[in-house]
Amino acid sequence: MKNSITTFILALVSLVSFSQPYEFEVVTDLETTNVISQGETGTCWSFATSSFLESEIMRKTGKTIDLSEMYNVRNTYPKKAWNYIMRQGKAQFSEGGLAHDVINSVAHYGLVPESVYSGLEVENSKHNHAEMIAVLKGLLDVYIEKPAKQLSPKWKEVTENILDIYLGKTLTTFNYNGVEYTPHSFLEMTQIHPEDYITITSFTHQPFNASFILNIPDNFSNGSFLNVKLEDLVDITNNAIKAGYTIALDCDVSEKSFSAKHGIAVIPEDDKKIEEALTNVLPEKEITQALRQLEFENYNTTDDHLMHITGMLKDQNGTTYYKVKNSWGTNSDRISNNGYIYMSEAYFKLKTISIMVHKDMIPKKLIN
Repeated sequence: MKNSITTFILALVSLVSFSQPYEFEVVTDLETTNVISQGETGTCWSFATSSFLESEIMRKTGKTIDLSEMYNVRNTYPKKAWNYIMRQGKAQFSEGGLAHDVINSVAHYGLVPESVYSGLEVENSKHNHAEMIAVLKGLLDVYIEKPAKQLSPKWKEVTENILDIYLGKTLTTFNYNGVEYTPHSFLEMTQIHPEDYITITSFTHQPFNASFILNIPDNFSNGSFLNVKLEDLVDITNNAIKAGYTIALDCDVSEKSFSAKHGIAVIPEDDKKIEEALTNVLPEKEITQALRQLEFENYNTTDDHLMHITGMLKDQNGTTYYKVKNSWGTNSDRISNNGYIYMSEAYFKLKTISIMVHKDMIPKKLIN
């Protein structure tokens, strides 16, 4: 009887520790710039990675610089167009992209501040690329549908002109804080070295501790991913944050348990309690490498959205959460936590496609 009572009390204590409103304690909170909105665009990849680079500039130089997201977008679209044309339209041409597309843009075209290249027309205050992408795709489709020999390669020039109209001409020189820069000299000033950043993933259909091209729709540029075991992915993330390095994150946000309105992302153990899990602490599923792979192969985990991990928290039960900077703005009744998402480690383990981190945070044993 005594053992039964003890068991009952322990079960009751365990139950009470859950089903309570979230109480978070900040563990690590790294420097970053303000949350802003990507507007009505699919350019989260540039907003997230630009934010990541802004934090890297802070870490390296102590300077706070608002980088132009649209400069990276402007320089990436011609490469998307080339890929679409050369694959004869049998590829995705959309607003999406990945973190390495920003790094590729930075390596080739440098960086510029938001103050000199906003990508907005004077009368606009919010980004909206719906018309631009329709015009671009229409142009490219016409070229593809006609025999290429009958058309001149002016689509390249026209593509550039369309981008100039909607986003603005690219820059050769500009003034920032009283100093004249080129995009490359500005990059040099920021101390960002594109070759220092590596994208990491974790899937079983390729060898671990080796790099491969991940076949996801937005990887139009055939970027390479370092493949590591799931526990190594988590360790790299945790150790980087503790060491003062932020992380660019590509993950699936289509789950009902991901909520910008509540500022939370979790994987409740009971699928019937998703609504409750957005406001109260509940037990979460145990995430294994096998479950992660299954969710990827059945399309439950897709590369929906890129964000920026800037810290760590714990709830009242000691569960780890990541402080994730989103790019959906802050001023809305559908957004809480000032535009941040508190993402549980379980959600991260199951729904992360990849992370980008400085190479110094990757153990040498994981790189062949």
